Amino acid sequence: MRGIYTPVTDIRRKVFTEVARMAYNVDEMADYEYLMRELPYKIIPGEEKSLRSSIFLERAIISERIRLAMGMSLRPLDESVPASEGLEESAIADKYYEPPLINVIKFACNSCPEKIIKVTAMCQGCLAHPCQEVCPKHAISFRNGKSHIDQSLCVKCGRCVNSCPYSAIVKTERPCAAACGMGAIHSDKYGRADIDYDKCVSCGMCLVNCPFGAIVDKGQIFQLIRSIKRGDKVVAIVAPAFINQFPGMTPSKLKEGMRLLGFEDVEEVAIGADLCTIDEAKDFMEEVPAKHPFMGTSCCPAWSVMAKKLFPEYADCISMTMTPMVLTARLIKKERPDVRICFVGPCSAKKLEASRRTVRSEVDFVLTFEELMGLFEAKEVDFKALTDNPDDAFNSASADARGFAASGGVAQAVVNAIKKIDPDREVKVASAQGLAECRKLMTMAKAGKYNGYLLEGMACPGGCIAGAGTLADPAKSAIMLNKYKTEAPMKNATETPYKDSISLLKY
Repeated sequence: MRGIYTPVTDIRRKVFTEVARMAYNVDEMADYEYLMRELPYKIIPGEEKSLRSSIFLERAIISERIRLAMGMSLRPLDESVPASEGLEESAIADKYYEPPLINVIKFACNSCPEKIIKVTAMCQGCLAHPCQEVCPKHAISFRNGKSHIDQSLCVKCGRCVNSCPYSAIVKTERPCAAACGMGAIHSDKYGRADIDYDKCVSCGMCLVNCPFGAIVDKGQIFQLIRSIKRGDKVVAIVAPAFINQFPGMTPSKLKEGMRLLGFEDVEEVAIGADLCTIDEAKDFMEEVPAKHPFMGTSCCPAWSVMAKKLFPEYADCISMTMTPMVLTARLIKKERPDVRICFVGPCSAKKLEASRRTVRSEVDFVLTFEELMGLFEAKEVDFKALTDNPDDAFNSASADARGFAASGGVAQAVVNAIKKIDPDREVKVASAQGLAECRKLMTMAKAGKYNGYLLEGMACPGGCIAGAGTLADPAKSAIMLNKYKTEAPMKNATETPYKDSISLLKY
């Protein structure tokens, strides 16, 4: 459903907009409490249901979404708790996320069935009945001239699905579980989706693939705006995947628009991507194969956490280079220690990364592009009216660094840097997108199939341009990203004017 504007998308964005508008316009705690009760009625007006079984259910779900957008926790289902419960603890500019980051609103869940294979009305009752012939468990019989599957015998192998000449047998799975490459989603005792947080890496793919909008991540919109309003100098660092996310938005227009929101300044995270590239290139040249059989890239937090969780014996093979987000934030804070940093990007997992104790001093807030759009709409920023000032363009990063936003871009940047440093060095690359494929990649590496390789993992299929917090069609974003890369002042990461800063930023 990436790039499709659905009713679920509409609800999500209305919540972000109203939370941002409330944060910008209100100061008193009593007013926040009042608005938190009233906003569900503003977002879902009238007396008639439109999406759920009742308008009361719709508003109850909106109320929980508002709480999560403000960084608060879900309320218990078995207690009477006001909508503003925990508000005072969250209404501070220094609030960090409390786990869990990804949450299931239980009464919004459709209790979709887990993986099942079933025969549809398209079955023609053919004489060949290949479905029955290929079933290894003899789970298929014929009843009233149609195929019938005994679910107690079926092992979901899918052979019948592939053999049916009429495509009359289908394999279905709850969308959130199908999207989860970690196998972290199962059913609770009521059949509702439940997340195993020991497995979850907060990639957010379940969030954007749930067609009922039952899965939601926490946000910092409220805390960020509170920080801006109290006078903090907040610098936004924007991931290169911003291209194509906001209609008609150029880099220079983005800078002006962000200032209208209250940001002190805006920098591109591609600056840190250049530094990350150089550091990983040097690490690869020094450590593979001398110290490690292969090296995995570090910039995608969901990929690196997955690799370390599921393949702990190869944790040292994942690069320890700081991510572009952290390197950019650290570079800015070295030069301007009085500012606070807000990372703006496509990724839910970046919220989890920023909440780590080792990163908190560098990155104060994380917004997704979708949440940022809520701020623009709350402040009624007209993108067409923004000035396209060439002096505001981003001119400090390479084309390779901007390419981090798409699958394959990180590894290509590292390879290009190695070729500059050591033209005779051959670098073999293997990459995967989507955590299920990333797991296969690591399994192959564990088996010795990728010795000497540079491995790139991206949790989101397509890379960052298809992250859980994006607004646009990933295919079009990929085209626009390639155009944006051609406009970079440098081609290779080794050309960055900040390369002498790497050693200073490590400590």
